Amino acid sequence: MPPFDTEVPVLLLRLAPGPAPRGTLGAVRSLGRAGLEVHTAAAPARGPLDRSRHLYRAHVLPAPGPLAPDRLLEFLRDLSDRIGRPAVLLPMDDRAAITTARLAGPLLGRYLLPGQPPDLPERLADRARLARLCRELDLPHPETAVPASAREAAGAARALGLPLVAKWSRPWLLPPSAGLRGTALVRSPDQARRLYELTERAGSALLLQRRLPRGPDTDWFFHGCFTRGGACLFGGAGRRRRAGLLCARPVAAGRRPPPLPVERAALHLAGRLNYRGILGLDFRRDRHGRYHLLGASPRPGAPFRLVTDPDSGLDAVRALHLDLTGRTVPAAPGVLTGAPAPPATPAAPPGAPRRA
Repeated sequence: MPPFDTEVPVLLLRLAPGPAPRGTLGAVRSLGRAGLEVHTAAAPARGPLDRSRHLYRAHVLPAPGPLAPDRLLEFLRDLSDRIGRPAVLLPMDDRAAITTARLAGPLLGRYLLPGQPPDLPERLADRARLARLCRELDLPHPETAVPASAREAAGAARALGLPLVAKWSRPWLLPPSAGLRGTALVRSPDQARRLYELTERAGSALLLQRRLPRGPDTDWFFHGCFTRGGACLFGGAGRRRRAGLLCARPVAAGRRPPPLPVERAALHLAGRLNYRGILGLDFRRDRHGRYHLLGASPRPGAPFRLVTDPDSGLDAVRALHLDLTGRTVPAAPGVLTGAPAPPATPAAPPGAPRRA
């Protein structure tokens, strides 16, 4: 592996409240072990992250609640002055990814960020927009309705079949005091109606989605890093189970078998969007063998360390630092570097009254 530019530190930004998830700790360990100076900026919370020997310094956000973009910009500029030199800025939750993409212009010269359209992270993280995007790109996605009234919500529940899955389109906007979950199982039309009546409190639209049954080997994920034109620098797929994650396999460790359908779908999505940066995707296979895209995260997720080249230690966050600092990201023979179209899949069944 080429040497990292150790003169360029990393700032991991987390705007969500509460303790940092294990993905943040994994990023600190991975980047710190590579010899990089790692900073964090997050709400105050006790946990193993603050005790990690790989963390150079933890910085506390200036307010306990959501920061307005202008205040976050001021905070990041002040933090840049304290760090003393340009740093790779790596968001660790959806709110941070969305906000920093919109602030990329004013942060130029202080932070290194992937060059991409400012609304692209929100387009992926917003579940209603993701459903529309899947339809545009011909990617399988569970049949989804976005009701415009409580009555429509009850009707969509009947049309989709019970039980079904209810999701808030922008879960990062859910106020902690609301007591609402980002995803819930709906068992009756009346429950769907009552959920819709909480839309104003939730802060985003309610989605009702046909439930794909869970079974052995049905849940999969992809995690990777992309560069200009949506080309894959490093990535791979793995299986999920209720108790954890398993069977991750890195794309950049040299490919002999043909790519999994989830990898082909990830490359297709990133290529069509010209995505650059870290991307996590969740899939579920239906009984017909189609892999449906359930969710997208424009930042590192919990499973990213499972997709690691065992020879070099390369993973998605290390690949991003190499790319943004002008280093070459090593690729073994057979690495997937393009964005091939996924195999043809049967069309989804007709939708509910109003589709996402």
